[in-house]
Amino acid sequence: MPALSVPPGYGASEGTGTVLLTGGTGFIGGAIARELTAAHPPGHSAPELRLLSRRPPPCAPPTRVRHLPADLSDPATVHGVCSGVDTLVHAASYVGRDARTCHEVNYLGTQALLREAHRAGTRRIIYISTASVYGRGPHQGPCEGEVVPAPASAASRSRLRAEEAVLRAQGTVLRPHLIHGAGDRWFLPAVARLLRAVPAWPDTTSYSSVIAVEDLARLVAALAGDQAPGPVGRVYHATHPRPVRMTDLLEALTTLLTLPAPRRVPRAEHGARVARDVSWLTSHQYALLTEDHWYDSSAVWDRTGLVPGPGFAERFAAAAPWYRRHLTGPPPAPQ
Repeated sequence: MPALSVPPGYGASEGTGTVLLTGGTGFIGGAIARELTAAHPPGHSAPELRLLSRRPPPCAPPTRVRHLPADLSDPATVHGVCSGVDTLVHAASYVGRDARTCHEVNYLGTQALLREAHRAGTRRIIYISTASVYGRGPHQGPCEGEVVPAPASAASRSRLRAEEAVLRAQGTVLRPHLIHGAGDRWFLPAVARLLRAVPAWPDTTSYSSVIAVEDLARLVAALAGDQAPGPVGRVYHATHPRPVRMTDLLEALTTLLTLPAPRRVPRAEHGARVARDVSWLTSHQYALLTEDHWYDSSAVWDRTGLVPGPGFAERFAAAAPWYRRHLTGPPPAPQ
């Protein structure tokens, strides 16, 4: 399918109906909610949107948006939430280290949602997972299906089990890798915090798949509004087609925060210093930031017909004021 120039907000086309979005008050879910309720081109109207979350939205939701209080760790609270819902977009997850909470929220909570979707006859299910289900790399451009998942954390294991349940329900799974943009509390804050603790970087060259949160939201909206028949029960890599070289990312971040350029040191030396001085970063998270982890995402862009965003440099420049405000002091420890 040739790439088409599609206006922002496209995807929630006429006939999309009612969308239930979990995690709509979070970083990813908030961007999806904004995309689904954005101005649409003639002939395409915004769907009725229901936001399912434990906390109410920070401000009054716009017309055609309704908040549904629920807690995925308590399946009883999601009873009936899919009534009248055409599309379920599941963007809520727990990414901390407590294995029991991971299981309850990510796996059992997803199962509860899927039961409700089945009971209500919901036609379309989209689940936002993570490329971290692949586990340790290096990964250098594989397509979907070319790497056997080997999750290295409780969060990733529970999200892989959630994926499997979604695929059995003929849903669509998106696997982004590193996500950046206004509201990012893990990816670039973790890099900034790491550089402050250890102002050095391995002297190897690595590439990572990244995606701006607004581009991920565009993909979700396009899939939610796609009226054409297409593959079901399918996994897609949801990243920008061009991986970013981590040294380029470091240069952009240190320039923004007026930090000294990190000294290049042997990887073994750097890894030992990080293991000694940065207790909040797991070995898996360290590998995600310092080894090749990039994936072929052409399938999802071909499926939606969307034009990918401009890439890391331009998207980061647009989000720079937000990062500058939130990274001037020590960022909170990533979960």
